[in-house]
Amino acid sequence: MTDGTGKKRQVKPKSRRERARNPLSAGVTKLMEHPRMAGVRRFLDVTTRRLEALDHKIPAPIKNPVVQKRVAIGIVILGGAGLFRYAAIQVDQSLPDPAELKTFARPGTLTIRASDGSVLHQLGPATRDQVAVDRIPKRLIDAFVASEDRRFYDHNGLDLQGIGRAVFRNLTSRDVVEGGSTLTQQLSRVVFLDQDDRSLGRKVREALIAQKLERTIDKKQILEKYLNFVYLGSNAYGVADAAWIYFSKRLDQLTLGEMAMIAGLPPAPSLYSPLVSLEKAQERRNTVLDKMVVAGYISEAESQAAQAEKLVVKPSMPKNLQSTSPYFTYYVQQQLEKLVPKDVLAAGGVTVETTLNAKWQKVAERSIREAIGVDGNAEGFKQAALVAIDPRNGEIRSMVGGYDFYKDSQFNRVTQAQRQPGSTFKPFVYATAIATGKSPYQSYLDERFSVDGYQPKNYSNKYSGWLNMKTALTNSVNVIAVKVLIDVGFEPVIKLAQGMGIRSKMEPTYSLALGAYEVNPLELTSAYGVFAAQGNYVEPHAIRKVIDRKGKVLYDANYKPKRVLDAETAAITTWMMRGVVSDGTARAARLDRPVAGKTGTSENARDLWFIGYVPQLVTGVWLGNDDNSPTWGSSGTAAFTWHEFMKEAVAGMPTQKFAEIPENLDDRKGTIKAQPVKPNRLRALGTAPDSPEEQPRRRYEEAPPEPTYSEPRYSEPEPPRSAPPEPEAAPPEPEAAPPEPEAAPVAPPPADPAPAAADPLPPPGN
Repeated sequence: MTDGTGKKRQVKPKSRRERARNPLSAGVTKLMEHPRMAGVRRFLDVTTRRLEALDHKIPAPIKNPVVQKRVAIGIVILGGAGLFRYAAIQVDQSLPDPAELKTFARPGTLTIRASDGSVLHQLGPATRDQVAVDRIPKRLIDAFVASEDRRFYDHNGLDLQGIGRAVFRNLTSRDVVEGGSTLTQQLSRVVFLDQDDRSLGRKVREALIAQKLERTIDKKQILEKYLNFVYLGSNAYGVADAAWIYFSKRLDQLTLGEMAMIAGLPPAPSLYSPLVSLEKAQERRNTVLDKMVVAGYISEAESQAAQAEKLVVKPSMPKNLQSTSPYFTYYVQQQLEKLVPKDVLAAGGVTVETTLNAKWQKVAERSIREAIGVDGNAEGFKQAALVAIDPRNGEIRSMVGGYDFYKDSQFNRVTQAQRQPGSTFKPFVYATAIATGKSPYQSYLDERFSVDGYQPKNYSNKYSGWLNMKTALTNSVNVIAVKVLIDVGFEPVIKLAQGMGIRSKMEPTYSLALGAYEVNPLELTSAYGVFAAQGNYVEPHAIRKVIDRKGKVLYDANYKPKRVLDAETAAITTWMMRGVVSDGTARAARLDRPVAGKTGTSENARDLWFIGYVPQLVTGVWLGNDDNSPTWGSSGTAAFTWHEFMKEAVAGMPTQKFAEIPENLDDRKGTIKAQPVKPNRLRALGTAPDSPEEQPRRRYEEAPPEPTYSEPRYSEPEPPRSAPPEPEAAPPEPEAAPPEPEAAPVAPPPADPAPAAADPLPPPGN
């Protein structure tokens, strides 16, 4: 070591006694003298020599204590600056990304859109009408700047002059009369911070975020986001919402006074709202106008004229606060909870893209309102439901669950009402028979008969003798439907109906053939879609896609068709149901293209049905009363309501033909194995009409235009056992019934006119 003059400084070694006074030093010395520490001693000697050599190379001036002190101070300053810069970078990185402004959404907000992108419903504290800053009137912007942040165009997010001015005014007024937050700070608070947090830490973070926003985006963008997100009371989020809610106007229709009133709302929206106190709203408006004069945005004369105007409020409900298709959108919300976690929905900003055709939905709602308002008064029903499904992909295209969701009832009759389908269930019985290999021309004897104590009756009280299945379905003959059910068995029919989408409970009883077991319109309509889709079933659904506020896909529908019925059977059953529309009980449903479908009526006309389809769309209509009280209507009215909707839904839709039926209908290989029922008792009672006391009970003089399910006056016995797959013996021949030929007689198609006993058709024009 040197003393600064270049001479080597002599260090007097400590005496052994001095070293002995320090036990630690003595211990280290003794340790270092140990033979095993020789290597450590050599390393220390080499290091010491290198340091001494370096010391000789340091210029003498730097060894001056004053210089060394200054160097140390410089190092500390530079290190502190670097440390501060590092800390600033870390703090800046911990602040939110300004890019999140583009995807901001308040918690709990949910937007439901139709298939064309139009908004059906917005839930939660959402900005319902966002506008670009170029579409916001300049005077409205000036009003906000003058009222909330006069130096907005001059500061960098934090206005120290404004803060000082606010502190001075609040102290002198002994009240909080002015705030010091800039528009940028307010925007930061709305988008990035907990507005209920009043701590100093939140204030500091708010200021830092505001400055970062100012460094990242321009003033114009800050204004646009602020004016769209600021809460202005009465569920108004943003200036466009406020213009509509308070004045029922667009932004470009507002007067200067109305703009000033809106600009005065942010400090206390509930206090200054004109819907709460018109007087305080006018006072606040005048204050804003005065500030606009001081800021040089308007003249004193303009301010005086605006203040002289009486503030006229014309309130409107926030846009999309109520759904335009409430039965559908509330069904969507129920399904959404099964697809997306609750915490994700609670975070807000979720958008649901649905399957609804907005144009068709309006037609459907009008059709249902007219059916209830016009036909319902005449025929004694007060409710109705309609659902339309694309059978090719299962998408629900229209859904109306009642007359009025908001004023009448929120009960969705499409998805929640369990009603007897009546004769609309018969196609499942006939489809099962066709799938076992039976010909649609196979004939059965239409007669009075009793099976295990159950006696089905034709509502016309007429029995026509031998009829083939096609004619029996066209004219909805009850007796034939029950006999076909006995031939094919309970389980095959139930299994097929379940595969086609019927989820409601069905029991193996004879009344199954006549629609005794309740279903809802959605599942029944969806099941008919299998016929339209040539035997393929796709689960009905209302949601195509769900995305979050950042565009991430949370759910994407991917439903695949499933073969549940062979294509030939589907085509033949469709062909049979085309006759129901062209020549049978559903003539009111005819369109300018091929239509297939089936009417249905439960006892005493409590339920009036028509389910019909074209290849691209299947629609179901139900009419009735929630309390299950009888109507005096007919299923022809349901067919007419279906027609009123479908004629507009198919307008512009290409006409498609149904699949062709096979040439050979009499010798087909079945795809379902029949399990014929073995009745315990079977009695033929002839083709004479029922005696008056045995006739089905009618509440009204005029019979419905098609047969209905007639409840027996007793409970059915335990269901008979189904035959094994290959029964040892054929079912016993009914008593008094003419012996059937060995081969089932087949009536030629053109030579089988509707019998005299056919049910009456719908009234003309219904």
